[in-house]
Formats: sequence, structure tokens, C-alpha cells
Amino acid sequence: MRPSPTDTAAMTMAGLNLIQQALSIYDCDLRLAVCNRRFQEMFDLPDALVTPGARFEDTIRFQVTRGEYGPVGDVEDAVRARVDIARAFRPHYMERTRSNGCTISIEGSPLPQGGWVTVYTDITRTKRQEALLRARSEELSDQLLNYSEELAAANRELQATITALEEAQRQLTASEARMRLTTEMMPAHIAHVGPDRRYTYSNRRLGAIIPGLRSGIVGLSVEEVLGPDGYARIRDRLDEAFAGTASVFEFTHEASSRRIRAAFTPDGEQGGAYVLSMDVTEETQTRAALQQTRRREIAAQLTSGMAHDFSNLLTIILGMQSRLRRTELPAEAGALIGATIAAAARRGGRLLNRIGDMTGTREHDPRPTSLAAFLRDLETLAHSTLPEGVELVINNLCDAAAYRLDAGMLQDSLLNLVLNARDACGGAGRITLTARSLSDTWLEFSVTDTGPGFSARALEHALEPFFTTKGSEGSGLGLAMVYDMTKLAGGRVGLSNTDGGGRVTIRLPLRRAEVGAAPGLVLLVEDSPDLRGTIRDMLRTAGHSVVEAASVAEALALMRELPEISAILSDISLGGGETGLDLLDALPRGHCPALLMTSLPPGDPLHRAALARAPVLRKPFTASDLAAFMVAGAAA
Repeated sequence: MRPSPTDTAAMTMAGLNLIQQALSIYDCDLRLAVCNRRFQEMFDLPDALVTPGARFEDTIRFQVTRGEYGPVGDVEDAVRARVDIARAFRPHYMERTRSNGCTISIEGSPLPQGGWVTVYTDITRTKRQEALLRARSEELSDQLLNYSEELAAANRELQATITALEEAQRQLTASEARMRLTTEMMPAHIAHVGPDRRYTYSNRRLGAIIPGLRSGIVGLSVEEVLGPDGYARIRDRLDEAFAGTASVFEFTHEASSRRIRAAFTPDGEQGGAYVLSMDVTEETQTRAALQQTRRREIAAQLTSGMAHDFSNLLTIILGMQSRLRRTELPAEAGALIGATIAAAARRGGRLLNRIGDMTGTREHDPRPTSLAAFLRDLETLAHSTLPEGVELVINNLCDAAAYRLDAGMLQDSLLNLVLNARDACGGAGRITLTARSLSDTWLEFSVTDTGPGFSARALEHALEPFFTTKGSEGSGLGLAMVYDMTKLAGGRVGLSNTDGGGRVTIRLPLRRAEVGAAPGLVLLVEDSPDLRGTIRDMLRTAGHSVVEAASVAEALALMRELPEISAILSDISLGGGETGLDLLDALPRGHCPALLMTSLPPGDPLHRAALARAPVLRKPFTASDLAAFMVAGAAA
């Protein structure tokens, strides 16, 4: 069994008491830290002066008063002089004869953290033997005797120096260990590359920063570690570092899909370079989302006035066309008026709606979403838009059941891509939607078709607003909306061609989530019987048991009777002027999670007040929306 700190301290003191030398350690404040029994015995000190915390000044005063240092004129001056010497302590070795006739050697060494340790050795017997040797060896020359004494003193000084060097080496080793531990704990890869472009030092964080790369890389070349593609992305900056120019830059490591920020600093002494690398993938995703939000705000400012005037103009056109239709005109004029209303004015209205979707204040709202259920719902919606000759295949290759997604935005984006793929296929073909995860970084959705693919011009401009290859049939906003919603989520959109058609890829930040709340008894508070029945069925489908109430009073009565209720789901607006907030105010302390739902717009004061009190789900919602909301609400 490992000894306790108390046992260790006791054993250490027992060992110090067994040695023949006297030992004392004073700290930087000149107070006694520790001493052995021999120290007290050698100088006949009282217990108060060998107790930890005793002042060095008091010990010197005691010895001066007893004549330890011979006759002195002023005791306090003698004490002050020795204290001043102690404060400017230097390593030393000396020998002196005490007032009792004994000769002692004194060897002192400073400590790194302040203070010093001193060892006192009684060398009286050794000195007597030297005197006896001198008396019995008168035939030896004085030169030889002096040389012997000098050699003995030199040996003792050399031993003191060796002790100091050993302590310095121990401190250096401990410092190196602390430095290595510090570099290992930092969330960054720290390395040094020599002039031959091989790593001379590296902490073991590279595999955490760039998944898939090894951590033990000392002795390997940069190209061996990063691979040809990764090395090509940093080679020019590394050349600049070897030439003496520091740089900070970002690059994407394609194999791991990680965004890396690297800093290269020249090493002027050894001719190499220091390397600091950090994973900034999530930071980049967040930055992209913020930039897209800002672009939307600017676009909204630029288009809001034009959209308002255009909307007024369309209203006038529609009104004038309606008046013309009521007049007596030739039949062909009536057809032209109808075409103007259907093909121009109403189409312009739809265009305004789509511009409003792109420039409005829609927020990205990721919630736990069952990917399998999401794709099933998407397949149902998409099939209704496809002709019989076009086949839709959905492949779910993801390794988790649920992710944090804005299901509404993603559904709009994927439906846009499926409809574009349908148009590319014409009357017959295949559309394939594949979902997969990439290196714990991205959740990728790719839509491929068997159409003619993208032209070179489309690959360059297809994500721009109002660009279309469909002539007068297209608005040019479909892919632009996909790009906008994906960027708002911090993701990426890519266009490419395959051997058999076109491909559009959406990559969203991968955020795994737990799917399905633990089945429990849910108290559903809703004053509309029809809506209450629909929501009850959704909750039961998710595995919950349900009890129902139509008012605050009924809900509180059920809470008292059924302590096993695990969650409350209440509408904000209830009959009789009551609200879900009234229910929250009446609930007992320590109640189960309480969640709210509403059809009120976000700007409504009651809606805003509810958001400050509890999670709120907007109506209308699907069963999967409700299931995800219950999971998130239980975890909140």
C-alpha cells in the first residue's frame, strides 16, 4: 500500500535524524523550514529555535550571546551583519573553531525557490589527526604539508560544487518535464522542423488536430506526415519560413475535411522553423454562418424598397387587367389579358415571395432530428412531384440515428435539388440522394441525376441569384436559396458532374444528438378537442402515455393526482382567457419539464414572454418535429 503524505514526512525526518551531520533549511523569509536532531544537539539550541517557523535572527542572537562567534562589541550589530549576509546568500564552504574548541565545516547551497540548506560537520577529529601527522612528519617539507591541506580543502569544495550541479540538473529535468506536459495539454500541434524538413520535435496532438495522421512523427519528413496533397498546401509558406518570413494562414486538409490554421515562425539559430497548428473547423463554420446572416441583412435592405414598389406595381397591373377583362373586347384580347395575369403578374408575385424568403429574417434553428424519419418524410413529399418515368433512390449511410438539424431549411433545400434534378432528367431517369458523415466534421447530402450535367457556365454561376438555364420557365433563385440556407447553417455547397449526369453536394456541420425521449406520462393541455386528439396521437406514436386537460384548473388537478407525470406540453393560448404562462406560475416548486406550443407569430408579446420562460414549439408541426422538441425540452 502506498504510504500517506504524513507517513512519508515521518520517515524522511527519521532518516535525517540518523545522519551524523547537522542540517538546517531556512526559507526565503529567513524562517526555519526543517532541521534534524543533530542540529539542536550540536549547538545546544532550545526547542523554540528548532521549531519550524523559528526566525534565523533569533538563532544568531542566541549563539552570539553565548559566545559562539567569540567576543563581540555590539550584539545587535553582529546579529544584523549575519542576517544581511544571509539575505544575499551565496554557495559557500568554510571551516571554523567554535567557542568549545570543536572545529566544524559549514557547507551551504541556495534553493531554487528561495532560502538555503546548510550542512554542519564536526571535523575536530580530522583536524587533530592532521596536527598529529604534522607533528610526526617533521621531515616532510612545509611545501608538501601545505599542498596536502590545499588538496583536502579543494576536494571538499569540489564535493560541494558537485552537489550543487546535481541539484541544478534535477531542477532542469523537472523543468523540461513541466514544459513537455504543458505542450501536451495545449489544444494545438506544436512542432519544430529542421533544415532538412524533418521533424526534430513534436507534441502528440497532431492526430487530434488532423484525424487520421500519426502522432509519433519525430524524424519523419513533412511530406511523409501530411501526404503529397497536404504538403502541397503548406509548402510555399514553409519555404517562406526557411527564408526568414513568418506567416499565419488557413488551409483545408481534404482527407479529414478539417480546416486548419497554421503559424510558421523561422528559427534563426538552427535554420529550421517552428510550427503551431490548430483545428478551426467549427470556428470557420460559425464565421461562414455569421457572414451569410450579414449578407442577408444587407440584401434585405437593398431589396425591401424595390420589392415594395414592385408589389404595388403588380397590384396596379392586376387591377387594370381585371377592369379590361370586364370591358367589351375581342376574344383574342381576353386571352392576352388572361396570359398577362397568369404568366406575368402572378409569376411576379411568386418571384417576390422567393426574394422575401432569401432576404427575410429567417433564423437557423437546429434541433435533434431523426435522420431516418426525416428522409422518409422527404421521400413522400418528393415522390408526389416526380413523373412516372423518374425514379428516386435515397441512401442513408450515416452512423448515427439523430443529428441537430434545421429540418425545415434542409427539407426546402433538398426538395429544390430534387426538383432541379427532375427537370434535368426530362421525362425519364434516376435521382439518387445519399446522406453520409465525413470524418466527424460534416454531414453530407448529395443529389445526383442522370441528366446532361452542368455546363461550364452553370458550374461557375449556378449559385448566383437569378441565373437560370431554363429560360423564361426559371426564376434563377432555386440554387441560390439552397446556397443561402446552407451558408446560414455554416455549411458548404458544391456543384460537379459525374459520368452520368450532374451532382449537387450540401455539407452541414456534423452535430450528433440523442434520438427519442424516454417514454413517460405527458400531460397535454390544449383547449381545442380536435387539435388535442391529433397531438395526443403524435405523442403516443413516439412512445409516450398521455393524459389530457383543457384548462389550467384541470391540469393542476391532474398534477396533484398523478405524481408520475414526467412532462407537461401546453398551448400558450387557452380558453377563458387563460394562458400557458398562468399554468407555469401555478406549478409547484421542482415540477417536471414544462414545454409550450403556439400558433402566435414570433413578434407577439405573449410569444416573446413565453420564450423567456420555457421552450416553445411553433404550430403547425409534424410528428418528427414534436418528437425532437420533446427530446430537446427534456434536456433543457
